Amino acid sequence: MPRPWWRDAVIYQLYIRSFADGTGDGLGDVVGIRSRLPYLADLGVDAVWITPWYPSPQVDGGYDVADYRAIDPTFGTLAEAEALLAEAHALGLKVLVDLVPNHTSDQHPWFQAALTARPGSPERARYVFRPGRGPSGGLPPTNWRSVFGGPTWARLPDGDWYLHLFARQQPDLNWDNPLVRAEFEDVLRFWFDRGVDGFRIDVANGLVKDSAYPDLPDDPGPASSPYFVGHPASDQDGVHEIYRAWRRIADGYRPPRVFVGEAWVHPPQRLARYVRADELHTTFNFDFLKAPWDAVAMRAVIDDTMRTFGAVGAPATWVLSNHDVVRHVTRYGRAAGHENDPAGVTPTDGVAGTRRARAAALLLLALPGSAYLYQGDELGLPEVEDLPAEALQDPTWERSGRTDRGRDGSRVPIPWAGTRPPFGFGAGGSWLPQPDDWKRYSVETQAGDPASTLTLYRTALRLRHAVPALGDGSLRWLDAPAGVLAFSRQPSFACVVNLSPRPVPLPAHKAVLLASGPLDGDDLLPTDHCAWLQTG
Repeated sequence: MPRPWWRDAVIYQLYIRSFADGTGDGLGDVVGIRSRLPYLADLGVDAVWITPWYPSPQVDGGYDVADYRAIDPTFGTLAEAEALLAEAHALGLKVLVDLVPNHTSDQHPWFQAALTARPGSPERARYVFRPGRGPSGGLPPTNWRSVFGGPTWARLPDGDWYLHLFARQQPDLNWDNPLVRAEFEDVLRFWFDRGVDGFRIDVANGLVKDSAYPDLPDDPGPASSPYFVGHPASDQDGVHEIYRAWRRIADGYRPPRVFVGEAWVHPPQRLARYVRADELHTTFNFDFLKAPWDAVAMRAVIDDTMRTFGAVGAPATWVLSNHDVVRHVTRYGRAAGHENDPAGVTPTDGVAGTRRARAAALLLLALPGSAYLYQGDELGLPEVEDLPAEALQDPTWERSGRTDRGRDGSRVPIPWAGTRPPFGFGAGGSWLPQPDDWKRYSVETQAGDPASTLTLYRTALRLRHAVPALGDGSLRWLDAPAGVLAFSRQPSFACVVNLSPRPVPLPAHKAVLLASGPLDGDDLLPTDHCAWLQTG
């Protein structure tokens, strides 16, 4: 029986607003994606994941959905989306789209109906409404804090409070309500029937809340985030019943459709519960994304991931960047202990970050399982940490009192060609300003350069498809000096990553298949470099 494609696929994330503008309004769109599908096929990825393209007020970059069965007019039409699916499939590319089931936009018809209904009504029962505390109900139901900063409850004039784990304009749905469950099962079928190959599930760990709605400890620090272990709005056991129902729907299609969950869940043993055989197919591995550039830490994450996911028969999924975190070129250029600091806070060494990011790319693609690339990874794009304040649009910026610049620096439109902004992104500028010196990162500049990051990715992806050892499977660690990761995969393949401060000799091999940069002399691997070896 053929191995399912998703077990070792390389999937390319498109942040739709920032990938390619086909209509000249400064925003990426479906027409732009269609024009660049040949680029993605040539790059060598197996699938694309498109961030939300639904009608939305865009308070949170489209993650505030007003209609789950349509395309936002800013991005195109349903007919254009169906054409994109057909064209991608003709090129051999699968297509995943984003699903946002934890919350809707406050402009969604359901929430508009809830606003005009009475407390306790069926309309409000679709969302999480609670009475306030205190003598007049003027205090919020819990002391939880929003992911974006500030309170996570908003009060209506009639005194009822509603939950929003994110922005005020993103009310949380009540997943204890059978109508909510039935609605999203129908949404799944709507898109599966149109040819979508699967969904990336936003906030997959957050749908079900502790029905007691307990307060958190008084400490307002990290424990206030809905992503901390034990939060009553995260990783509740009831969420797994939802995904078992979804899996039955996905398995009813031919070929079966797939799910990947965005679940910020710790420890790995808890995360692995989401990918049991009758639930989601894969889930993002954020422990690997957040790991520092340190051999001991990275090996520990890899071992934990392989062990816990293997125990439930699921493949590991590896990722280095996405639209919610600082790009890894920048993270890896920071001092130890500061890799995951917010944008604009910690100085970064761009040369070291680029060198390490290239090595990390080869490590990522050599590990067993599937891998996700974020648009611009293949160009070596760094975080843009000096966007002007007036350009920032992430709700985190305002809700933090303009102290946290948010995620916009990872969402700057990618450069395609030309010598000045918008570098071929589109004819009408770009919704976030691109740095003036991004010509050096453009696809046009890098395409003909054998030493470029784009060439490195193209070569690595070609080899990943050609070398039998790569993809799904297992690995065996090799003896290596301190600060070095080395493992073999069968047949006849080894990967060596030097995270130490000095060059190290490569183990015995027949040929160097690919290296992230030039070797030192006779088979010495420089610091912050990775090599793929043919060993037999």
